[in-house]
Amino acid sequence: MFSEQFLIEVKLKRDKIADFSNYPFCLDAIKNFDKIRLHPSVTFFVGENGSGKSTLLEAVAVAAGFNPEGGSKNFSFSTQDSHSELSQYIRLSRGIKKPRDGFFLRAESFYNVATEIQALDNVPDEEKFGPPIINSYGGKSLHEQSHGESFMALLLNRFSGKSLYILDEPEAALSPARQLAMLARMHDLVGEGSQFIVATHSPIIMAYPDASIFVLDEDGIETTDYTDTEHYQITKQFMNNHGGMLDQLLEPEPDL
Repeated sequence: MFSEQFLIEVKLKRDKIADFSNYPFCLDAIKNFDKIRLHPSVTFFVGENGSGKSTLLEAVAVAAGFNPEGGSKNFSFSTQDSHSELSQYIRLSRGIKKPRDGFFLRAESFYNVATEIQALDNVPDEEKFGPPIINSYGGKSLHEQSHGESFMALLLNRFSGKSLYILDEPEAALSPARQLAMLARMHDLVGEGSQFIVATHSPIIMAYPDASIFVLDEDGIETTDYTDTEHYQITKQFMNNHGGMLDQLLEPEPDL
């Protein structure tokens, strides 16, 4: 029976890679990667900075048809050609159903997406093909809102059911309270048939229940339980004994 999820598996075409010493194939996680099976609802990529999680997420997004700098599949702008070639070396297994819509969010380039929306809405009326694009984002310029407000406007107004959403470190824009609001909205959208793939450092966001968590490290890419992630364990230790941990961290170096 065909799966109803949109993206099922990500496989590295290892036989097509000429040299694993070149970036991004030299990254330990990518070098030791074969394939992963995505969760039908929510999949997380986690790992240290430089582990390759955002690089892999970007490759999945580009292979799925999204603009490397983010946005929906209708966006084709480019401010800087800086994405890796990894997307050319992965194969996506897809379900029989296509997503009704989708969005690739990159926290680092969401400003460029907002600028593109504004530019498209500022073209002469005779060149427009419909109502202002910003109407789909809540009607207020994303540049006139804080980073967190603009992302929540995207999440609440632009995102809908039966769609594919690929998010790169969304917590960069969100306070802890808004991260919880994001979880609630994600849950609503999952209930409406949407699929999420998210790269994150946030122990709040990755706490979403019944999700697959993939850790990228020197051993490759492996699944883990939420409570076994370093993010959860360090956060828990700090919250349970923040005074002791700070005393240890900030203790002056002994005189030699």
